[in-house]
Amino acid sequence: MTPRPRRIVSLVPSLTELLFALGAGDAVIGVTRYCTEPADRVEALTKVGGTKTPNLRAILDLAPDLVIMNVEENRREDFEALQSAGVPLFVSEPKTVADGIALIARLGAAVGEPERGRTLADEQAAGVAAVHADVARRAQPPIRYFCPIWKKPWMTFNADTYAHDVLRVAGGENVATDRPQRYPEVGLVAIAARAPEIVLLPDEPYPFRERDLPALALLAETPALAAGRVHLVDGKALAWYGPRIAAGVALFAELFAACAIAASSDDGRRSRA
Repeated sequence: MTPRPRRIVSLVPSLTELLFALGAGDAVIGVTRYCTEPADRVEALTKVGGTKTPNLRAILDLAPDLVIMNVEENRREDFEALQSAGVPLFVSEPKTVADGIALIARLGAAVGEPERGRTLADEQAAGVAAVHADVARRAQPPIRYFCPIWKKPWMTFNADTYAHDVLRVAGGENVATDRPQRYPEVGLVAIAARAPEIVLLPDEPYPFRERDLPALALLAETPALAAGRVHLVDGKALAWYGPRIAAGVALFAELFAACAIAASSDDGRRSRA
């Protein structure tokens, strides 16, 4: 059996939260400055830089017996440097909701909490299944959405990403699904041609706020903006895997269901006019 790690450094914000949910929080000794949850536990922990700018010397000085990393959020050169230094590494790369759920159990096993990991994974799977069943019962066409993750330049995500799968399970259809890059730059004129029915503006990684709404002017004639269906949403619900998975899928399923009802009402009013 793999020894239970006693000194963990996490370079992945969502997995920092998951470590505490798994009951391994007492072993966490270092985190990035973006590891903000659970707020009351991580505040006092040693900060070792950013996800893409970690202080490798500070990490090694902590003498960790496990460092938590992610293929997307962390750099390969930092992985290779820590690996060369002989540091045990746990690396994740979930691209689907199912991957995220499986990761819970895998991390639980890696930190000596296999039963807790399986229990939490089962809870998230049950929650997602309930949302999926509800979406299927509604039997409505998927709601076309545009969800940027950056501005200047505008960037979004394609079908090969975790965020895409969260919104797919929730009943959404990504207007950028066929882009070849996982996180492509996009022009709003091209997005407008896809006629999104709803626009989702997450508060991370780019912190979208109401002040950003005028920048969407090129989408004015789309069903989304014409009907005022632009929503500021929780970026953690979209991109953090762990104990937030089921609640995140449920949040977006509710938004898409409301969008479908509103769009149907709009169509009815137009047909009577």
